[in-house]
Amino acid sequence: MFELVDVLSLSNILFNLAGVVIGIIFGAIPGLTATMGVALFLPFTFGMDPVASFALLLGIYVGGIYGGSITAILIKTPGTPSSAATVLDGYPLAEQGKAMESLSMATIASFIGGILSCVALILLSPQLAKIALSFGPAEYFAVGLFGLSIVAALSSGNLLKGLLSALFGLLIATVGMDPVTGAMRFTFGNINLTGGIDFVSALIGMFAVSEVFSKLETINADTGMSGLKGVKGKIVGAKILASNTVNFLRSSIIGTIIGIIPATGSGVASWLAYNEAKRASKHPEQFGKGAFEGVAASEAANNAVTGGALVPLLTLGIPGDVVTAVMLGALMIQGLTPGPLLFTENRGVVTGIYVMLILANIFMLLVGLLGINAFVKILKVPTNILMPIVLMLCFVGAYAINNRISDIGLALLMGIVGYLFNKVDIPVPPMLLGIILQPIIEANFRRAMTISHGDISTFVTRPISLVFILISVGSFFWPIISGYIKRRKNGSAVA
Repeated sequence: MFELVDVLSLSNILFNLAGVVIGIIFGAIPGLTATMGVALFLPFTFGMDPVASFALLLGIYVGGIYGGSITAILIKTPGTPSSAATVLDGYPLAEQGKAMESLSMATIASFIGGILSCVALILLSPQLAKIALSFGPAEYFAVGLFGLSIVAALSSGNLLKGLLSALFGLLIATVGMDPVTGAMRFTFGNINLTGGIDFVSALIGMFAVSEVFSKLETINADTGMSGLKGVKGKIVGAKILASNTVNFLRSSIIGTIIGIIPATGSGVASWLAYNEAKRASKHPEQFGKGAFEGVAASEAANNAVTGGALVPLLTLGIPGDVVTAVMLGALMIQGLTPGPLLFTENRGVVTGIYVMLILANIFMLLVGLLGINAFVKILKVPTNILMPIVLMLCFVGAYAINNRISDIGLALLMGIVGYLFNKVDIPVPPMLLGIILQPIIEANFRRAMTISHGDISTFVTRPISLVFILISVGSFFWPIISGYIKRRKNGSAVA
């Protein structure tokens, strides 16, 4: 059994720090996700000590999830899918000259979410894993439905356009192989569409490539990014942090729970937390225009997934997300079998994983805060130089995912779609939400119906499923109801 002094050896600490830096780089470059970083560096751990290998991989995992917020805030280009919600308020804050405050809020929120999920991992692993085991197709469908109900909050005051955007996302996500029968749908004989629309390529196109197109309209008039005045700002103040205490806690809990539920991930967590933060806010009208609450919610939730996703991995051998699926391979390479016996026979390794995850979050906080001055220098680059670089990185990232030229074409096409949507004031985030949630909703609805022999009441007779469905209905209609109540109050005040 490892002693704590062995876990905190200089080599393990340096591996962890190196992993965080590598992860931040991978997370910040569009397309080079935390999953890719962990997968690429997995072979380097073959001959390493178990704790040392997880020091490196967990560092990449934590740094990669956080790194996506840097480009999301500075150039409206989410480096990872988990930072897509951060764009909504992070980039407007940078435009207002608050780039440093926004980046520091993202860093601190990520640290808080990560640490709280570590606490949950250490204290509640076996109990939380049992809850996750009770989820069947009906429960997964209800969770997906709950995620889709966020459309009302992301529609920028126009629910009809938001629904149109979400439906378009659901539609294009049906392209490819049917998840149940294996039949081909809407591929038009193109073999590149067999696997469906690649989510990361679509994300890069909708947010990054479309922003490049928008900047091209004023490329001769601009000498730099509109957030240039934020270069000399300060980190976020204690007053703003204190006002977000409940937001940090709520978003971290959401992220941890979503992380524990297999096959969901940080993208879903960030959108759910963002929606709940907006609903609980005293000033929901500021969301999408530069609200620190939105940045805090998104980043606390997506980093809280890191600890949550390790719960089912370590206790049951079931990965909580794609990154931990790669880490399952790392466990097996080390000759370790996840499950209850891991905690008794390899207690030292488990302790090492706990410690390295906590240390990775501490390093993420330090590197993130110390690196802010370097990050915001991106804003000094003239637009006519920065945009071609961003476009090149977008295409490299899109290609690197599957090594397919067709994914570059997909990113370009989705960039045009995102640009046109912005021109006619149709919100893009609901479309992204539809692409994320369509596989969860469709596949699990059909599986649940197959298991119940077509009895649709199965969704309301299972308690967890019923609760999520009721919350979904309330979440969808609440903006409409609250708007009606507000109009009634205003009418009464006038009278």
